[in-house]
Amino acid sequence: MTLDRNHIMSLPDELGQLVRLERLSISGNLLTSLPETIGSLRNLSLLNLSNNKLKTLPESIGSCFSLEELQADDNLIEDLPASVCNLIHLKSLSLNNNRVSQTPTNLLKDCKALQNISLHDNPISMDQFQQMEGFQEFEARRKRKFDKQIDSNVMISSKGLDEGVDL
Repeated sequence: MTLDRNHIMSLPDELGQLVRLERLSISGNLLTSLPETIGSLRNLSLLNLSNNKLKTLPESIGSCFSLEELQADDNLIEDLPASVCNLIHLKSLSLNNNRVSQTPTNLLKDCKALQNISLHDNPISMDQFQQMEGFQEFEARRKRKFDKQIDSNVMISSKGLDEGVDL
């Protein structure tokens, strides 16, 4: 379901009744919060919340067990709920241009499918990320992903892959 750029200010609790929903894009609206019932969307694989006015994500987001991609760029998010660590199928997390200064300590350890994290224009530092438990495993997953994508006849420098996170 795509509800992009509709000046939506809030979502009804009834959103949680759409239990078969697999993709939800509500970018470019005026949302300041999400209903806790969003956690009932257990089949959701893509959630795009970019370009809103969200300050936080509900704790129930961790119940969206099928979520593979979470986009929440260009909001006012300061931190992520600890329940994000329950998203074991999450492959991509994008939080560019927010106010994120830290992430849950077990994020990289518990989200074993996570391959891409993008945190441009946030106060979080690369040092903080590299100190997180599970960083080495995250970096190995990310590099394996790129190894599969690179044709064996192409030579590239691994320098660009060594950082492990896109800050």
